[in-house]
Amino acid sequence: MKIDKLHHIAIICSDYNRSKKFYTDILGFTIDKEIYREERQSYKLDLSLNGEYLIELFSFPDPPSRPSRPEANGLRHIAFGVKDIKEAIEYLKLKEVVAEEVRIDEFTNKKFTFIADPDNLPIEFYEV
Repeated sequence: MKIDKLHHIAIICSDYNRSKKFYTDILGFTIDKEIYREERQSYKLDLSLNGEYLIELFSFPDPPSRPSRPEANGLRHIAFGVKDIKEAIEYLKLKEVVAEEVRIDEFTNKKFTFIADPDNLPIEFYEV
């Protein structure tokens, strides 16, 4: 088997409208398709970034909580590459999103930081 690329990341959110606004208005994702599935009482929102389909955002009634900090068991975080970490942090500040202290990758010497989405899921920005 040969995997060609990452197809998408699926995220279940606790507040659909708040998460939809965060991923579109703050992070700049584009809505490809939005459907409401009555039988599941669930929205499914397909989101793209720079023309590439990346995230499925779901809502379900009363989803269980899950530990989500980068060191918790399971999926650690999602990471986005940015050209200028300082510029990214300044943009996030304008949107009232707090970034953690900038760190340096000990192997690449590249800068990175983390933010949290509306459900406290960790999102990394890595200077490429």
